[in-house]
Amino acid sequence: MTDQEDELVGINEIADMAHVSRQAVANWRVRFDSFPAPVADLKAGPIFRKTQVRSWLRKRKIPMAQVVATINLKGGVGKTHTTVAIAEVLSAYRKKRVLVIDLDPQTNATTMLIGEKKWQKLNQNGYTLAQLFKDALDPDNAKFDLSKTLQKNVSDVREASTIDLLPSSLDLIDVQDRLATIPAGKFFEANPIAILHRAVKSILDDYDLVLVDCPPNLGIITLNGLRISNGYIIPTIPDILSTYGIPQIVKRIGEFSDKIAESIEPLGVVISKYRAQSTVHQNTTKLLRQEKDAPCFDTVIPESNSISGAAETVAGDRTIKQKYGYKGEPETYLALADELWGKL
Repeated sequence: MTDQEDELVGINEIADMAHVSRQAVANWRVRFDSFPAPVADLKAGPIFRKTQVRSWLRKRKIPMAQVVATINLKGGVGKTHTTVAIAEVLSAYRKKRVLVIDLDPQTNATTMLIGEKKWQKLNQNGYTLAQLFKDALDPDNAKFDLSKTLQKNVSDVREASTIDLLPSSLDLIDVQDRLATIPAGKFFEANPIAILHRAVKSILDDYDLVLVDCPPNLGIITLNGLRISNGYIIPTIPDILSTYGIPQIVKRIGEFSDKIAESIEPLGVVISKYRAQSTVHQNTTKLLRQEKDAPCFDTVIPESNSISGAAETVAGDRTIKQKYGYKGEPETYLALADELWGKL
């Protein structure tokens, strides 16, 4: 385990996490060989790595936040549209509590959910994730305030009332390349890939699903998003340029997963902006479904003017059909979201 920030927990803390008694946890340790081994046995009792325990609890269907990253090395493939739409349909139709973490400096997910004017005000006051990463470069003058940065009940969709947001900033562009040089800390506790984890670990389990919109690269900020994720999806247009980097994504994330000793599963490729009349789209989709790098979701998101227009926020609110269209677009995204939830 390379992440020195991984918390250690005892039996009582595990019981609190799972909302069960201390005796229930003791029984799990006896009954299940798969229960994580303690990292040490103290006089007060055994202690465990919290991330390993959370992963085990998820697999046992104990309610824990599911954290999913969305990533593609190619821009313009529908990554952010997919992220926001999944959040909104799960909130509107399934009443899930969703947190969107926008790590992409383009800030598209942020402006889709709160609008440009509100984002500008937050950015001017330092209430974006850029401040978190700036603090890592200058820890003696830390200013990040999670409570003021976390935006509650965002989205202009009337039915989607259970979405929160950690907004992005264009300033992340300037911060990204400097993060490898952050001070190690008095006890060498600082880790550039654990900055986000340290900041948000206390709130993750307030949600059913956390969606992390990653930049189109595999740099340190993206690794921060993957570090807290238990899986990822790859939205893509089914053409050569958009799908070219998929094997590299799966390979690199697999290597990263091995290095931090945490499972980050390739949940699947999401085919977006699909044009049924395009021979290229038809053939590329067939090839993607045959590839072994990552499975393909059954649900395909078609190219649609109404979906493209959904990026524009409006004054007041609107229904989900007003935002995404009346020709089955919301239902298509719901089918994708249900498919994702089933995988989780």
